[in-house]
Amino acid sequence: MQSFLQETNQPDHQINLAKAALIYAKYEYAKLEIKEYLNRLDSIAEEIKYNLPSNLYPLKVIKRINQYLFDELGFMGNKEDYYNPRNSYLNQVIDKKTGIPITLSVIYLEIAKRLNFPMVGIGMPGHFLIRPQFENVGIFVDVFNQGEILFKEDCELKLQEIYQQPVKLEPHFLAPVSNQQILGRMLTNLKYIYLNRQEYPKMLRIIELLLQLFPNHPIEIRDRGLLYYQLRQWEKAITDLQFYLLILPTAQDADAIRQLLQKMR
Repeated sequence: MQSFLQETNQPDHQINLAKAALIYAKYEYAKLEIKEYLNRLDSIAEEIKYNLPSNLYPLKVIKRINQYLFDELGFMGNKEDYYNPRNSYLNQVIDKKTGIPITLSVIYLEIAKRLNFPMVGIGMPGHFLIRPQFENVGIFVDVFNQGEILFKEDCELKLQEIYQQPVKLEPHFLAPVSNQQILGRMLTNLKYIYLNRQEYPKMLRIIELLLQLFPNHPIEIRDRGLLYYQLRQWEKAITDLQFYLLILPTAQDADAIRQLLQKMR
């Protein structure tokens, strides 16, 4: 099996987003056949292509993808069981036809790529959107909500709805994100799900994958050290937490980390 590091350690535009997501899913679902799921995405794209208009106007293409994915296949956002880890594994989302904004968006992005209709991910705070990769196209797609078409003003309203208070839409909120950032966000979701479930060995595996994506990322180094502490692996905990203080000696939590190190010693 190709490793996650091999797939992601290349120029960002060459990363196969679906393949990378399925590689990390295989650590959880050992019998998963990556090629089978990639073929299923190919088949969905072929069905959509069959009825596509010859003139690829963005709204017409989006309408056709929406019709097939949501009306015919029945994909939908999992609002009832949002924090189930299955929603963050692409094979499960393809099988169950339900997921969270970012995993549903990855499926949509991969289908659009197969249709030669380039789209990009938009890492808006608290929600994930996508949009066609054309200059000044001005529209966004909310895959979690059945492919709802949004304009900039709608994005601001959605932010206010999420945070239950007035929020100013900063330009960088709607900036495209890289494939690495998308994978990082998917893994970070899983990391906190496993933390809340106190499934520490699984959380540790996710942090290891995040560190393959973002080597020596101080927050992941710190969190791995704290996790090692929780798992009573003192030497590994000390190594990581010392390294964290080396990278960020004036971090807000530096004193607390120093006290913890003293306690372990």
